[in-house]
Amino acid sequence: MELDFKQLSMVIKAISEEKNLPEESVREVVEQALAAAYRKDFGDRDQEIRVEMNLNKGSIDIYIAKDVVKEVGDERFELTLDQAKKIKKDAKIDDQIEIMEQPETFGRVAAQTAKQVILQRLREAEREIIMNEFEDKIGTVVNGIVSRVEGRMVRFELGKAQAIMPMNEQIQNERYHAGQRLKVFIKEIERGFRGPQLVVSRGNVEFIEWLFRAEVPEMESGAVEIKAIAREAGVRSKIAVASTVPGVDPVGTFVGGHGTRVNAVMSEVGEREKIDIVVWDDAPIKMIENALSPTKVSKIDINEKAMKAAVIVPEDQLSIAIGKSGQNVRLASKITGYELDIVSENDGQQATSEQPAAEQPVVSESKHEEKVSKPLGGQKLKKKEQLESSLLEAIDEYGSSDEPTETTEKAEEKPADK
Repeated sequence: MELDFKQLSMVIKAISEEKNLPEESVREVVEQALAAAYRKDFGDRDQEIRVEMNLNKGSIDIYIAKDVVKEVGDERFELTLDQAKKIKKDAKIDDQIEIMEQPETFGRVAAQTAKQVILQRLREAEREIIMNEFEDKIGTVVNGIVSRVEGRMVRFELGKAQAIMPMNEQIQNERYHAGQRLKVFIKEIERGFRGPQLVVSRGNVEFIEWLFRAEVPEMESGAVEIKAIAREAGVRSKIAVASTVPGVDPVGTFVGGHGTRVNAVMSEVGEREKIDIVVWDDAPIKMIENALSPTKVSKIDINEKAMKAAVIVPEDQLSIAIGKSGQNVRLASKITGYELDIVSENDGQQATSEQPAAEQPVVSESKHEEKVSKPLGGQKLKKKEQLESSLLEAIDEYGSSDEPTETTEKAEEKPADK
């Protein structure tokens, strides 16, 4: 098997048309492959070799770079000054001269090497051009087909391009299989040592926004807009929406008649993921109250500098405010930007009542607790006055704790009868 240069020039033109690649790019790939093949068949792998092709004539020129030295040690890499001046008249010592050769053909090994390199480089060039086409589509949603599932990573076919969806970009508990058709969000193009790689997502907040954009035409006209999104893919999402047109209900617009619009989005991301749509408000307190919906909030104490807020809710609303595994308060915190602390009304009253008690220098309740916890005989009372005083206190406390007797009630009623 020998390499026919005239036939190769025809193949380059055919490949450029078939793969929709520029002829110049294909020619450069073939020139690099031929340089590698020549080094393997005729030269040395450390030699600097450059190849130029003439597609019209079907011929190639090979240029071998050599250093100009006083005494030649290795003819593969060096040449004398006299030899250099025959090629370039003004050549000097330490210059680098290119010597041109015109091989008629390559051997079998060189032809195989050239073929392998050409195919590899063409695949890389094709992928690069496809990636350049998708650069304009970054940040959009497209339809894809699952080609295969590799452990925690899913590979998609997007027309001519291949894309990957890592574990952290997937929807929690969503199952994938080959041939499955799904919508994906084109997130970015990663460029590594293996070449450019398209990364797609179904678990980011932008995916939810694009799905609503397709279902809510009022977003295109600017009548309604999404202000913020907080999402835990596959579990729950909170979306804050606003209206720019007076009289337009933003929540109703996104929900749609009989919930058609929000249900269409949920069917795409999975029925397990619940979507809460709340009204956006520029006032932080009102926005926090909306974000915690459907919780009934009693009071909100906010610290704007620390971006923290204590939300006081009725006792029966505490579990609703926190949500399952803390989902509701966690998403509300993300959507508002405030760190939220949920407190029940009972806890709030206890917290306020304990503060003045702590400021009092003398706490009479501690004496009473001491007397209850210890028997009277165990107390060390040194003076008679202390013993009498403690006995009187005990009698007073015992008498005050007793309920009124019938005699007392009748005694109190006699003046009223008169």
